[in-house]
Amino acid sequence: MDAVTTLPTLATVNGTLLHTLPEDLYIPPDALEVLLDTFEGPLDLLLYLIRRQNMDIVDIPIAQITQQYIAYIQLMGILNLDMAAEYLLMAALLAEIKSRMLLPRQTEAEIEEEDPRATLIRRLQEYEIIKNAAEQIDELPRMERELFSTLVDVSALSVEQALPELPLHDLLLAFKDVLTRVDQHTHHHVSREPLSLRERMTRILDTLTCVESCTFPQLFSQQEGRAGAVVTFLAILELGKDSLIEIIQAEPYSELRVKAA
Repeated sequence: MDAVTTLPTLATVNGTLLHTLPEDLYIPPDALEVLLDTFEGPLDLLLYLIRRQNMDIVDIPIAQITQQYIAYIQLMGILNLDMAAEYLLMAALLAEIKSRMLLPRQTEAEIEEEDPRATLIRRLQEYEIIKNAAEQIDELPRMERELFSTLVDVSALSVEQALPELPLHDLLLAFKDVLTRVDQHTHHHVSREPLSLRERMTRILDTLTCVESCTFPQLFSQQEGRAGAVVTFLAILELGKDSLIEIIQAEPYSELRVKAA
């Protein structure tokens, strides 16, 4: 039994597998075009040649750059007549500058003639400034490229900011600060009135009923001394335990505020 040789498939045309190239296959010479560098115009090409060889833009070796420029446009093989005319015009300008620089220089007694390269140098400098600015603008975020606008209906959303939990340590620090202030205004008491925890809880609730919230130290009276501060602090703890008041802190290390639940 003869072995069947399977040829590799080169392509599929209209559902038919092709294992060999057609004899009448014709590929036009310009079917494949590879552009290694793209230029916006003759000035861009000229600036590219200057920068690639680290030449000084104000002291261009005109003979060398003209030779490279002409060789490059021949290598590019420009077919577009309008575009070719621009590049050839620059080549003619370079050839003119080169020929003017080969002419004998005038004596110092005569009027000093402007450097034939001066006009070209000014054009290159202006073009380089504009090109750099265009590149910087192109790097900026652009709508429909890096940024895309959208519309979101948030009317049905309700966002509630969750307040951070209040550590007991912060509450004790606030009470310690109150005691420090009380000690600064302590004076001798001849007689002492009895202090009621329930009465102090009622007074705190009455105070919070009249205002939306108050700071933690505002619930203490410095005239009552340490005993009054302790009773007020115990009353606040009892009210907090019974969920009758809320002790809140908007952000870490900020002042404590108390409000009715």
